[in-house]
Amino acid sequence: MTSRAAPVTPAVLPGAPTQAPAQGLERAQLLEIYRYLVLTRSLEERLLLLYRQNKLVGGLFRSLGQEGESVASAYALERGDVLSPLIRNLGSMLVMGATPLEVLRQYQATATAPSRGRDLNIHFGDLERGFLGQISHLGDMVPVMAGIALSFKLRREPRVALVYVGDGATSTGACHEGLNFAAVQRVPLVVIGEYNGWAYATPPEKQFAVRDLADRAAGYGIPAVTVDGNDVLAVYQATERAVLRARAGEGVQFVEVKTYRRSGHAEHDDQRYVPKEELERWAQNDPIARYRAALLAGWASEPELGALDRSAQAEVDRAAATSAEEPGPAPESALTGVYATPARVELAWYRSP
Repeated sequence: MTSRAAPVTPAVLPGAPTQAPAQGLERAQLLEIYRYLVLTRSLEERLLLLYRQNKLVGGLFRSLGQEGESVASAYALERGDVLSPLIRNLGSMLVMGATPLEVLRQYQATATAPSRGRDLNIHFGDLERGFLGQISHLGDMVPVMAGIALSFKLRREPRVALVYVGDGATSTGACHEGLNFAAVQRVPLVVIGEYNGWAYATPPEKQFAVRDLADRAAGYGIPAVTVDGNDVLAVYQATERAVLRARAGEGVQFVEVKTYRRSGHAEHDDQRYVPKEELERWAQNDPIARYRAALLAGWASEPELGALDRSAQAEVDRAAATSAEEPGPAPESALTGVYATPARVELAWYRSP
């Protein structure tokens, strides 16, 4: 795998191996994954503070408890591949090259935001860096990414597309049509099925009759695996294998990640429908805490990880300080890039005489 950020080059611990068993990751990569994890959580914690201060525009959708599967799956891709994140896949965007400053600007709808204040939260993309903003989180990106994967196949490019879909969204028509088309065309597409326990306030047993999302994939003739979504290395390994198979021409691959949404659908949702003991149980299965413990068992030292914690927080602090001083877009720019005719012409109809 090609690292997407500046490589982490820590001093090697005495007697520590330089490669993780089975996963084939170097120690520097293991630490880089950790930094993406803590960067994701640090950024979302800052967004939460800003939301409560009424400094964000629109809602806030957090990935608390799901950061592991987003970071690990994206890390299995190579440069040139493309993914489409959902509202809880901020970590995947950071892996692909999005920055905390861009995300903060987008949530605050500043004039300098990637969409220049025309869209919110993580609804933005950059195909050069390999991520495509969602048009909807209800399965609609499955057929879109199937089409992108088909273009890779037709051009004979050794590239892979990856798309995330939630458990509830697997029941939508768009998801069905996209999976069926992708399977028939044998396109190089990897689908990450997020079984996170809730489709807004609807539990899995009221969404579908199968036990696993992987069972649904079988109906399309798509090979599928189910992994512990809070085990970072397990998700990385499963996704890497799926990516390799898709790149080798073996068609669509489905990876189901069993995880849990520990915050509401968005911050306006108080989760009163979730049993308190269930949230407490999943808090003890935190993916970042588990990964940190795994690293401390021979791969990294407490001071190293502490330094990465501080580095991630400092990056978020700098980004927040910058975005806080930036203005919103000028009203006269509202139609720029929206209509073919110049904005000044389109705006004339509502100007005062």
